[in-house]
Amino acid sequence: MEKISVNNIELAYIRKGSGSPLMLLHGYPLDHHLWDEITPLLEDIFDLIIPDLRGFGESTTVDQPYTMDDIAADLAGLLDHLGIQKTAVAGHSMGGYVALAFARLYPERVSGLGLVSTQVLADPPDRKEGRYKSAADVAENGTASVVEAMTPKFTSDERLQAFARKTMERQQPAAYIGALKAMAERTDATSLLASIKYPVVIVHGDADSLIPVDRAREVKAAIPGAHLAVLSGAGHMPMMEARDETAKALGQLV
Repeated sequence: MEKISVNNIELAYIRKGSGSPLMLLHGYPLDHHLWDEITPLLEDIFDLIIPDLRGFGESTTVDQPYTMDDIAADLAGLLDHLGIQKTAVAGHSMGGYVALAFARLYPERVSGLGLVSTQVLADPPDRKEGRYKSAADVAENGTASVVEAMTPKFTSDERLQAFARKTMERQQPAAYIGALKAMAERTDATSLLASIKYPVVIVHGDADSLIPVDRAREVKAAIPGAHLAVLSGAGHMPMMEARDETAKALGQLV
């Protein structure tokens, strides 16, 4: 992986393919390998930029709290480094929260938006409290309990559960803690939707047990021109559970 220094962190990323730029953002608590199986289906039409978000994978983090806006600023710095003024951005789960923050902060730099297994709503109070409790548990006891709880929620596919578990186990506790707090404090992005003028693709499995597919349908209702792909039988990892369908949908961001 390549690395750059930005906002007091080392941000790791890979770049592959050719065509119009597309930045792929992984969810919590994973890393860029989430996209490995789908990139061969995308790299003939996209210049793919695939970072490890701060703290995850090979990227470092900071000791103080940070926000989704801070993570989005990391990505703006990465694009500056690469000399890319405008790109499509597709985010999975937490990566979708980052993509929405990026679209709000840097609208002139977005050519398209992909929302994969994610939502625009902020956390309700009970969910927010739960994230802080989870962060405290990770700080005290490590990541094992989060890994155990989340593994079956990603997918019912045993091979992909093993992938998710292995990926989560190699992440640092600081990444979990920082991301949980940043997700808890994220702003509601609903008001952003009405101002979007570029292509929007929404991809969601109808068997997603972490974020209900109704959240995707709500975004489609707010952006009638958006393309919604509801994937039958897919859970929270459609880029691995339904690669061809997900790649076809994201291909509309060219």
